[in-house]
Amino acid sequence: MTIKIVTDSTADLPPKLIKELDIKVVPAYVRFGKELYRDGVDISDDELYHRLLSDPVHPVTEPPTPQDFTRVYEELSREADGIVSIHISSKLSATCNSALRAQELLPTDFPIEVIDSKLVTMGLGLLVKAAAQIVKSESALPYVVDKVNKVIPDIKVLGLLDTLKYLARGGRIGRAKALLGTVLSVKPILTIKDGEVEPAGQVRSWESGVDELYNFARNLTSIQDISIIYSTVDEEAKALSRRISAFVDEDKIILARLGPVLGVHTGPDILFVAVRT
Repeated sequence: MTIKIVTDSTADLPPKLIKELDIKVVPAYVRFGKELYRDGVDISDDELYHRLLSDPVHPVTEPPTPQDFTRVYEELSREADGIVSIHISSKLSATCNSALRAQELLPTDFPIEVIDSKLVTMGLGLLVKAAAQIVKSESALPYVVDKVNKVIPDIKVLGLLDTLKYLARGGRIGRAKALLGTVLSVKPILTIKDGEVEPAGQVRSWESGVDELYNFARNLTSIQDISIIYSTVDEEAKALSRRISAFVDEDKIILARLGPVLGVHTGPDILFVAVRT
């Protein structure tokens, strides 16, 4: 049985890894007024962060449509016996609902399993990577889905942001709203818990925040995969990668860039660490 893996662009998987793992990515959308762009297709990371700072119109994001998923599912059904479709937390996006709707729209009983990752960015990406590895050795769809769901609790995400204003604008701030009243010089640290954004602390300086990310990874055991995700701070991401390589094999560290859709909600100057233990 051949099983194909589908995800959405908020997984922030590097293009090389997408190709290596043979994963199909369905892009979400960024909208500047009447202009609609496919995430990572019609608008690049650099363009998004430039316009975020200079365009008087603040962008919004939209999930892939059911029709977007239907097209992908129909295409893959010609070469596969089943699909596992893994997506951003349903508490942060309607993407899972679009995938489920597409499943209902298909005229056949082709087996498709939609999984709510309860994660975002490379937290989702590491889950998708694990799923791609699972299907190489397992061909029974129910067994694959069961194993993928069991990986979800093993993935942890911690992020350092320069400001919470973009999350607040987009309405994705969740329980991190409690940090909004803090002084401007404080840098928020966030995590994902049960599919929602939650505060994990705050630091007085960017350097202290990077140390928190380092210690977060350093204190975990049996790291199977780790990713460092950045928006506009590529040199800081590379420096953190070098520090982490002291205790994690360098080939396990995946540098990834936060794409346009998530960039709308976090803004520039962010650094995340996602770990699968």
